[in-house]
Amino acid sequence: MDVEIPPHVRDAAAQLGAGVPYALKVLAGRLAEDPDMGRPSGPPGTLTVSVDGELFEDCPDLTIGYVREPDRIEIRYVNPSTPARTADDTHDDIHDEPHDRPADTASDTITGREVTDAWQRVSGWLRQHAPDSHAALRAGASPTVLTALERDLGVHIPAGLRALWLLTAGDEGVDGAGCLPGNQALMTPESVVAFHRQQSHAQARQDGLDAHRPARDRITVWKAAWIPVISYGVSDRTSGLYLDAATGYLGRWSRHDEGPGDELDTLVTYLEEVADMLEAPALATRDKPGLVGAALVWGSRLDPGLEERWQPLTGRPHGRGRP
Repeated sequence: MDVEIPPHVRDAAAQLGAGVPYALKVLAGRLAEDPDMGRPSGPPGTLTVSVDGELFEDCPDLTIGYVREPDRIEIRYVNPSTPARTADDTHDDIHDEPHDRPADTASDTITGREVTDAWQRVSGWLRQHAPDSHAALRAGASPTVLTALERDLGVHIPAGLRALWLLTAGDEGVDGAGCLPGNQALMTPESVVAFHRQQSHAQARQDGLDAHRPARDRITVWKAAWIPVISYGVSDRTSGLYLDAATGYLGRWSRHDEGPGDELDTLVTYLEEVADMLEAPALATRDKPGLVGAALVWGSRLDPGLEERWQPLTGRPHGRGRP
């Protein structure tokens, strides 16, 4: 049985620890001999298998998903596993978890895997074609950090966003620009908390001004369920995208009264489109990707001083895209 490991999965494995690629190679050998060793999980046809990280040097516990076909296996993703919690662990930090945090559902699992797959396509492309932009991505946040972040926000972090932050905890950018369309940047956990707090305070002040106004005249500056995710620049918060934890859709904030955009995106559809635009730039519609040296720069906010150096991407580079 042939076992295929796509380039974006190899790239993702390398980011999780020096020993992860070797662990993945060992697992591939085992799958070739025993294709049905995994357990059904998530979308139909997807199997998952766990890897004990203690068996390999510099390797966390892993959850690896794959799809079996009659004559081949394709490994779809590799994720760090969250350690199992014992009764003592739960007792020790019972006050650390938000009391209203919902249990994971099958839908959450699927969404998390879709986000993981889309981001691994993006980061894998950056690693191969724009290494400076790839190097600016932070390593993933630990589950402990995300638990603290959730507590600071007072909002349940949706499964897709949690999956993304486990892979990368933000973008430090190249010359102040991020790697997302419009040269926007994935925000770091610290900036997420600071901006959410700032906007919540602004809403509290607005509520005071609106106290005696009819409901139709009241102004919404910010909602508690809005989690800021993407900002105009690495340090520029004049506009950006938030994820509404209540609806699952992305929305826009702006100090310039920009509209919300023509389409309602989820985190999955947004990241999938970013990956598609990078892998098939000739078909890109929302923005045009290009390179300045070894950095990804999008055409919609191209600095005039970089125009002569900007090389727009054309054609379809090798990679995995949607048909």
